[in-house]
Amino acid sequence: MPFPIEPPIEPMLAKLADELPAGGTFLYEPKWDGFRAIVFRGGSEVFIQSRDLRPLNRYFPELHDALLAGLPDGCVVDGEIVIATPRGLDFDALQMRLHPAASRVAKLALATPAQFVAFDALAIGGRDLRDVPQSERRARLEQALAGASPPVHLTPMTRDRDVAAEWLVRFEGAGLDGVIAKPADGTYAPGKRAMIKIKHVRTADCVVAGFRWHKAGRNELIGSLLLGLYDGAGRLHHVGVTSSFTMAARRQLAQELAPLRERAFEEHPWREWAEASGTALSEVKGGTMLRMPGGQSRWSAGKDLSWEPLRIERVCEVKYDHMQGPRFRHAAVFQRWRPDKRPSDCRYDQLEVTTPYELAKVFGAAGADLTSNF
Repeated sequence: MPFPIEPPIEPMLAKLADELPAGGTFLYEPKWDGFRAIVFRGGSEVFIQSRDLRPLNRYFPELHDALLAGLPDGCVVDGEIVIATPRGLDFDALQMRLHPAASRVAKLALATPAQFVAFDALAIGGRDLRDVPQSERRARLEQALAGASPPVHLTPMTRDRDVAAEWLVRFEGAGLDGVIAKPADGTYAPGKRAMIKIKHVRTADCVVAGFRWHKAGRNELIGSLLLGLYDGAGRLHHVGVTSSFTMAARRQLAQELAPLRERAFEEHPWREWAEASGTALSEVKGGTMLRMPGGQSRWSAGKDLSWEPLRIERVCEVKYDHMQGPRFRHAAVFQRWRPDKRPSDCRYDQLEVTTPYELAKVFGAAGADLTSNF
């Protein structure tokens, strides 16, 4: 293929931080909630590579012609594939694209077309830029995408820390995932955590409704705790798991939770799920789709998702970044037990509500730093 750099290339990664860096010179960008993608463009060829070095072209056929038109010949551009809706970014719709049937992908491409947001340049005009400082790579990227139009975009950027701090608060309402800080003099380091990501972090009190055994010690080591929250009608929804324990803590948890396993099924709100075959992802109850803790799906890749119930008596506080629909987007981080809290107090209404923010405003938030609009 006539590319200036041959795929695959490991993308540059970021390390997590609680706050924006206090010193140094950085370029700040929104952290997009989509599929990481490196796009190779040479002649009439376009190759889209995923974060795990796999091809993505077949899942996003609508982007081929747009990338040919929006990116210059002889370039390699790092970015994110997203699906934008009036409510913000839709990661669920993005996941639906990873479907084995081409006909299904084609239908979704028409119904929920994807867009590409570029945020770094590995090569422009046939020249490898990986050893060029970040600030210069950004300038080259701005020049290269000066004529780009939707669905190809250039991510917003600011050098002002105060503006980045404002973005961290405002942009979440558009479905973005935080802020990325890139050292202005940094080179592109494939596979290295050379950037800093600052994500939204919150805590919630959750019901501990069940658990899964750890693969290294069934009946001895707890793998993860199944978390629940009550809705306004008093139904307990499975919202995610917490699994950040040391091996010693896993063993202690198995002993500590053992009494709660006794007669756990008798009045458990998820009893019907546990008695089901385990092949369905969810059930419809009262018109509301409820997540099934033990169900297999094509996203679970054959993993053992069997679980054991616990009597609804324990509450724990967890740290999470944000919600994806009615559940935690990523695994929550265990903070502490809350013996002072009743399970019935663990409701959705405790969660912080994010004010909606139009994606178009994201691309108009930093004045002269921005070059395109959704």
